[in-house]
Amino acid sequence: MIPSPFPLCRFTLPVALLCAACATLGHLAFTEPDLTLQEIDITGIGLSGGTVDLVFDVYNPNDYRIRSTRLEVGIDLEDRHFGDALLERPLDLSRTNHSRVVVPVRFEWAGLGAGAKALLTHKAVGFGVTGHLFLDTPLGDKTVTLKGKGNVPLRKLIR
Repeated sequence: MIPSPFPLCRFTLPVALLCAACATLGHLAFTEPDLTLQEIDITGIGLSGGTVDLVFDVYNPNDYRIRSTRLEVGIDLEDRHFGDALLERPLDLSRTNHSRVVVPVRFEWAGLGAGAKALLTHKAVGFGVTGHLFLDTPLGDKTVTLKGKGNVPLRKLIR
């Protein structure tokens, strides 16, 4: 057996791979996804209340896939609290791409006032959204705070 003139050569490849992996992770940065409420779909109306689907566009600006583990959101319509939603099913957000996310919300007529009137009489309604999006990323768990206001079109009254 001939001894190697470079006894440390056997470690060169694993060390190089480790350095490359560390360099790649070092260049990864986390940018919060953009979440925009696109529409509110009324899916059911009854005597005590109803259900709506909040339709969000979520854009992942990162160069890697992230996964949401939970979405908690509260919505106000016409400056009155309308309802709260919890989405616990995982969502895969592909890298540098838009995803459509539908969040069902149950509401009661009591105390809605202007929000209920807007649902029935307007083509668009003023909204406020607050909440948290919990993410699992290659850089660890991240929490994104959601906050937004605007006007959103109402879709078909009942599907």
